[in-house]
Amino acid sequence: MVEIKSVSKSYDDVKAVDNVSLIIPDATFMGLLGPNGAGKTTLIRMLLGLIDSDEGRMVIDGEDVSRDNHSLKKKIGVVPQHINLDKELSVKENLIFSGLLYKMERQLINKRTSELLEAMNLIRVKDRVCKHLSGGMKRKLMIAKALIHDPNIIFLDEPSVGIDLKARREIWDILKRMNSAGKTILMTTHYIEEAEYLCDKVSLMNDGKIFYCDTPMNLIEMIGRFTVEYFENSLETKFKYFKTLELAKDFASKINDKYTIRDTTLEDVFYSFANRMVK
Repeated sequence: MVEIKSVSKSYDDVKAVDNVSLIIPDATFMGLLGPNGAGKTTLIRMLLGLIDSDEGRMVIDGEDVSRDNHSLKKKIGVVPQHINLDKELSVKENLIFSGLLYKMERQLINKRTSELLEAMNLIRVKDRVCKHLSGGMKRKLMIAKALIHDPNIIFLDEPSVGIDLKARREIWDILKRMNSAGKTILMTTHYIEEAEYLCDKVSLMNDGKIFYCDTPMNLIEMIGRFTVEYFENSLETKFKYFKTLELAKDFASKINDKYTIRDTTLEDVFYSFANRMVK
């Protein structure tokens, strides 16, 4: 279990994380969803013990998070937002080197390397130098590196940023399999579709605050399953949410401009709640 208790972090006069509390049960796939600058990466960095919080407490698997808690860090796998591969080493050599950093026995390193190369579909490029990999292959190798020591908890910071749709879907399948195998996953993302597809629960974050946390479907139900998207006087797009399709159709029948009736998405939920916060 991951527990975040009333945690805050400021940089000068900017409150990057503002009194955040969150519980992530074992084997949960939690998405931390919000725009750039919402505070997602700062929260992850505090959970990893890379930076200290100003207030509050963080507990992972019953242990307090701190810079010096090396036993806890061995239980965690990390996929950062920025590429962390040694570009002069091959795919296989990157995995072996990562295993050595965790002081794993060489026999176990070789076993885990073979398993991960197959799981990530990287066998055919195992001897390719990393600087010659595609963006999608680099992201898959970063996930493999994070799994080399078989951690129970995985933190991913924007794992599919900057890659094409095919590679993103392949990474989604990998993450789904990891969660099905019992891994606890916390993933930051600003891709709405990614959170909706992958996550058991989603925390909506903006301006350093988590303002809702629930399953994607429950969040959608809170504002209404059906959305009427329409133009007001052909100048501005408006959105109206309804519990039933009949109510949506009744509202749309009174609109004198273009409109669309569709299923509500997490993007609608985030947009709706973020607007309420601003107001």
